[in-house]
Amino acid sequence: MGGFNLFICIFPLYVGIFFFSDLASAQLRQNYYANICPNVERIVKNVVTQKFQQTFVTVPATIRLFFHDCMVQGCDASIVVASTPGNKAEKDHPDNLSLAGDGFDTVIKAKAAVDAVPSCKNKVSCADILAIATRDVIALAGGPSYAVELGRLDGLSSTAASVNLPKPSFGLSQLNSMFASKGLSQTDMIALSAAHTVGFSHCDKFSNRIYNFSSRNPIDPTLDKQYAAQLQSMCPKNVDPRIAINMDPNTPRKFDNVYFQNLQQGKGLFTSDQVLFTDSRSKPNVNLWAKNSQAFEKAFVQAITKMGRIGVKTGKHGNIRFDCGKFN
Repeated sequence: MGGFNLFICIFPLYVGIFFFSDLASAQLRQNYYANICPNVERIVKNVVTQKFQQTFVTVPATIRLFFHDCMVQGCDASIVVASTPGNKAEKDHPDNLSLAGDGFDTVIKAKAAVDAVPSCKNKVSCADILAIATRDVIALAGGPSYAVELGRLDGLSSTAASVNLPKPSFGLSQLNSMFASKGLSQTDMIALSAAHTVGFSHCDKFSNRIYNFSSRNPIDPTLDKQYAAQLQSMCPKNVDPRIAINMDPNTPRKFDNVYFQNLQQGKGLFTSDQVLFTDSRSKPNVNLWAKNSQAFEKAFVQAITKMGRIGVKTGKHGNIRFDCGKFN
C-alpha cells in the first residue's frame, strides 16, 4: 500500500460525513450490473489475469491504487485522472508519484474491454472497475476472493491539494485517527495494513529506521538486528530513491498472513507496520492473525468492503467517465 497531518474534526462534521456516506453506500450492491452489463466481472477478470501473467507488479499496484483512491475523496477513480495545465490532479501529489503504472494500466485496459461490448459501453464506472480489479488481483496472489459491492459513480474533481494519506512514520494513534475519519476502525486499519504482504517500497521511505533513528540508537530498536543489517546492505546510506525493497521479506508474491508473522519477528518495514505489534492496543490482532489465516482473511474482506464504501458518489455528484484518465 505504500506511502501510508492529522486534522481535528468537530462532531457535527463527522455526523455530516457519515450521514452522506450512509446514503451513498446504500446504492452499492452485489450484482449491480446484472441487467446493465451482466458479464462485467468476467470481462475485467480476463484483463486482470492477462496483466498478472505479464507482471506480478499488477497485484500491489492495483491494491495500492484502490487504497490511495478511496482514502482521499472516496472510491471514485479520481486517482486515475491526469493533470491538465489548469489542474494538478491527485496522481501528481508527491505521495502518489511512486504508484506503479501497472495499476493505472489495468484500469484503463479493463475499461476499454468493457466498453468494447456494445451493451456495456459507457455503462460501467472506472471506480467500479478498479474495485473489481482489486478483488481479482488479491485472489490471483493467493488471497481471499469475495463478492464486490458495485454501483459507484466516477468523481467530478481530482486535486493534489486534497491528498492526505497515512505516512510510513505514523504511530498507532495517528493511524487510528486517520482511518476513523473515514469510518474505519482500528481492526479495519490493521487488516488493511496487511496489503503490505505484497509489493515493495523505496529505500527513502524507511532509511531513517536503519541509519538515523536517534542519537542513542542509529537503528530502530524495534527492528530485528539481522533484518536491519540486510536492509542496510540493500539500501546504502547515501540512499538511491530508485532502489525498491520487498515489503514482505519472506513471501513477497503471496497475499497471506505472513505479514503478521514478520511483525512478531521485528520485520515490519515501516514504523507504521511494526507499531502494530509493539503497541499493546493492536498487538492482540497481530498475534491472532499471525496464527489464524482464516480469521485474518475474514477481517480483511470486511475491512476492504467497508473501505469500498467511502465517499461513494451518486446522482449529480458523479458520472460514468468515457475515459478514466480525464473528465467528460
